[in-house]
Amino acid sequence: MRQRDLSTFRTLLNERRRELLDDALRTVGGMGEGRELFPDPTDRARLEYDRNLTLRIRDRERKLINKIEEALQRIEDGHFGVCEQCGEEIGSDRLRARPVTTLCIQCKGEQEEEERKQRRA
Repeated sequence: MRQRDLSTFRTLLNERRRELLDDALRTVGGMGEGRELFPDPTDRARLEYDRNLTLRIRDRERKLINKIEEALQRIEDGHFGVCEQCGEEIGSDRLRARPVTTLCIQCKGEQEEEERKQRRA
């Protein structure tokens, strides 16, 4: 992969990581707010539901941050854009759509098919 492409992906990944970390900080800061007492149990339940949903989203984003950091490390190591299963180059369209991917489209398709078979069994 060309240095210019690697630089583009590095910038993209760093920007996405920064956005996710900023969102996480806002969530943590906002958790202390809104400590009003709700006389209506439905209102309180809605607040708890919303907070729980937000925390689940942030947990998924935390996992994405880890994947971003792994992708940045692969850029540094010279392994970015190489399928970890077959060793072939991952297509640039796939990397643009999902820069944290570690599998080419063919290997990912095979993996998903195997997962479908296991669920049916």
